[in-house]
Amino acid sequence: MDATARVVATTRGGVRGFTRGGTAVFLGIPFAQAPVGALRFAAPEPVAPWEGELDATAYGPTAQRGDTGITLIPEPSVPGDATLNINVFAPADATPDATLPVLVWIHGGGFVSGSPASRWYDGDAFARDGVVTVTLSYRLGFDGFGAIDGAPSNRGLRDQIAALEWVRDEIRAFGGDPARVTLAGQSAGGGSVLALLASPAASGLFARAMALSPAVGAVAAPAARRFAERLAALAGVRPDRDGFATLPEERLLDLQRRAQQPERRARLAGLTALLDDGLPLGPVIDGDVLPRSPLEALADGVSAGIPLVVGSTDDEFTMITARTRRLLDLAPVPLALALLGLGRSRRRAYLARSRRRGGAARLGGYVSDRVIRSVVLRTARARASAPTWVYRFAWASPSIGYACHCLDVPFWFDHLDADGVCTIAGDAPPADLAATMHTAAVHFVRDGDPGWPAWDATARRARVFGAPASIPSVEPDAYADVAPLVPPPQA
Repeated sequence: MDATARVVATTRGGVRGFTRGGTAVFLGIPFAQAPVGALRFAAPEPVAPWEGELDATAYGPTAQRGDTGITLIPEPSVPGDATLNINVFAPADATPDATLPVLVWIHGGGFVSGSPASRWYDGDAFARDGVVTVTLSYRLGFDGFGAIDGAPSNRGLRDQIAALEWVRDEIRAFGGDPARVTLAGQSAGGGSVLALLASPAASGLFARAMALSPAVGAVAAPAARRFAERLAALAGVRPDRDGFATLPEERLLDLQRRAQQPERRARLAGLTALLDDGLPLGPVIDGDVLPRSPLEALADGVSAGIPLVVGSTDDEFTMITARTRRLLDLAPVPLALALLGLGRSRRRAYLARSRRRGGAARLGGYVSDRVIRSVVLRTARARASAPTWVYRFAWASPSIGYACHCLDVPFWFDHLDADGVCTIAGDAPPADLAATMHTAAVHFVRDGDPGWPAWDATARRARVFGAPASIPSVEPDAYADVAPLVPPPQA
């Protein structure tokens, strides 16, 4: 940390951060009141102005609690109540009238974990290239997304919207332009981006979007209510706001995990539920903040004027079967896919197009394709003629063996030196690939075009990052291998 403090005047009060190299850093700035006590299951409430300077030199509290063990992205938990906070990374020489483009980042974690307090998400490289970066925190799990009678729905999504409203109101003080905001996220964060594209409440709060490895967050209201009733029964309380308010946070987190167990008694049953129904907690189709499924909304032209980059890694979850490769390579793959609910004709078409070899790779790849990669194709199709750019991340990690989930994140941020990157990407990840991807992101955030041909229904082209020389950098029909898993477009 440099010795020079940086103070910015926001409408709420002064914020004191610090400089690090060429970056001005401001951490843990509250955008809403602490969601505790009477506000625990409430919509986010604005923060009252403060006197003097707010210390913004350390990450604020996170909604994620405790030690999560080894994860693909190191995302620390920070204790404390004021979990609704943001971090800002700006060029050190930025002035309030700089009108720089802004990147707002939403972390992943399946809507139940993750935090913005990770060096992987620091905006140093973006600041170097004239972009202001904002990372935000939001309520997770049942506190954020549980269906509770007497409480507003989609509290975690409302938190994200409140953070975007903070950006609209305050980012000028950090040198950013509220009219040039790009919303981006990965995994559940990418699913949040799709949900916010479909949300009337987020309209006008961002001009561009990037959905990286998006997991669609669209829990049906009846399913959300059933989960809440199951959790309440385990707790012995009424499934309403007063009942759940009697449960301490730690107790509710434990019950949240237990409430999912009936769907996971058998691995096959749990996997089938995940593939068919998606994540049990996440944005709920409530007729309000999220009126309908994001993909349905996009297909009807909602947010058609917002340019979108969407894509995935080639083998998001293929590694889950690697430990049992010897056994699964002997498994009858067609039978296994049938047990996972894939019909005969689609099964044959899918296997005929698959580029993977071996039972383990094909079965793990099927999970990748159903949960993430098919969402990319569905999103591109739904957007039709709306400005959409599709990509694939094909570079296989030497330590993991695949182009796995989360592997692309430090490349987009051009932050290969962050702690933990070597664990997932090996000791010498290609810096030139990171430079190429980061440059594409900067061009999109700044100009609305990442630098490769946009998707169209005929050529269906995608930029392929890190592919072997035998694969063109821009590939036609790039997601053809998952097309059998996606219903054909409506005429």
